[in-house]
Amino acid sequence: MFDPVKLLRPHLQSLVPYSSARDDYQGDEGVFLDANENPLGSITERKWNRYPDPYQTALKAKIAEIKEVPAANIFLGNGSDEPIDLLFRAFCEPGKDEVITNPPTYGMYKVSADINNVLVTEVLLTPQYDLDVDAIKAAITEETKIIFICSPNNPTGNDVDLKKIEELLGLFAGIVVVDEAYIDFADRESFAQKLEDFPNLVVLQTFSKAWGLASLRLGMAYASEAIVGILNKIKPPYNISGLTQETVLDGLENVATKDQMVAEILENKAELKEGLESLSVVKKIHPSDANFFLVEMENGHDLYKRLIDQKVIVRDRSRVVLCDDGLRITIGSKYENFRLIQAIKELTSK
Repeated sequence: MFDPVKLLRPHLQSLVPYSSARDDYQGDEGVFLDANENPLGSITERKWNRYPDPYQTALKAKIAEIKEVPAANIFLGNGSDEPIDLLFRAFCEPGKDEVITNPPTYGMYKVSADINNVLVTEVLLTPQYDLDVDAIKAAITEETKIIFICSPNNPTGNDVDLKKIEELLGLFAGIVVVDEAYIDFADRESFAQKLEDFPNLVVLQTFSKAWGLASLRLGMAYASEAIVGILNKIKPPYNISGLTQETVLDGLENVATKDQMVAEILENKAELKEGLESLSVVKKIHPSDANFFLVEMENGHDLYKRLIDQKVIVRDRSRVVLCDDGLRITIGSKYENFRLIQAIKELTSK
């Protein structure tokens, strides 16, 4: 039976976490003289003088209702980057342990590993941008603690073979992280519905994409109660601001609005694909289950720089492994997509 405590860095097993004032008393009413707050209010019209709920109880309850995942299986972080970092800090001994990533993929896995002095073993995706399970299995050592899988993948846009993820979950003794930042644009069920089947599974999602809340920096990690308990133990006491908690809680009353935005983005995606297919400089539009395309262009890096001169900004992935001449193009509004196509036509007709 998988037990994350056995993976935990030894010095953390006896860690006594910081006990905040809101840990000691969790009620909403009373005379609060325990946290050295300003009793008179704040400099804004809204009263932000009290510390927020350190475990985001109300917000998790609402997320649990929408995502159909028990609140006890939810960890909230400052973007999904915070749980990524906390997983390194919890389970990877610096200078000793290893993780596996599958480039081309989200760059923060390696950045966070480098910050935490953890070795990254990179197992390239196949030329079709799928997992190479045999190569991953060959790369696993006794020091391998985490495998990171991004699906739908950034920057390629595609879902990897989901059965391969399940295969890795079944054979790997460590933690498998499935990053689903773009799940709202994919036509499939989230791996968060498989937590009971795989105790070593951690699923990452975010409110930055489909929900339109990127500036608030709120990410979710869905995992077993044991893993969530470990993350709560080592996180900063008030890692999610009261403003963020209240704003997102209000926003979650508008799920229908999110669904309408996703539908419109997918409609714009189809139109943008048609526009890109009409361009002579487009060599290949890679299959996408996300809100962006990876597009192989003629002289992609040069075109990227010339688009900047037109104040049309895309993401240059032309020098990323397996992404030769690739530009990552986010699906914009109808006007933004029109501007992009027109700019490319003007730049490539000269």
